[in-house]
Amino acid sequence: MAEVKRILVAEDSSVIQNITKKVLQFQNYEIKSAKNGKQVLDLLNKEVFHAILLDINMPVMDGMECAKKIRSMEDKNKADIPIVAITGNAKNYSIEDFKAVGINEYLPKPLNFDNLVDTVNRITGRI
Repeated sequence: MAEVKRILVAEDSSVIQNITKKVLQFQNYEIKSAKNGKQVLDLLNKEVFHAILLDINMPVMDGMECAKKIRSMEDKNKADIPIVAITGNAKNYSIEDFKAVGINEYLPKPLNFDNLVDTVNRITGRI
């Protein structure tokens, strides 16, 4: 049987976090969640994930700063985890801004859950 892919969902909105979690669990992903960038880094230091869905606007540490810190981790496997930005403020950032901090892709809010599943399947190698 194929390895279960683990996704870290970093989102400060409980509603978006819960819906995203349910959609991905329905696709047989194992999900952990965080409410801010510091929690993402804490979880990443303890556990292994195959991808991170990262809200850009979060308290404590935003997604842009969090992505920079992930990319500078000593553990190369963790530093190279695919990161998908999720943001309602995509107009404030260009794809170049996202790439500059190491974000692989972004999904605009409101989330299109078909696009979410397609993106997560692609970046985790399921398709």
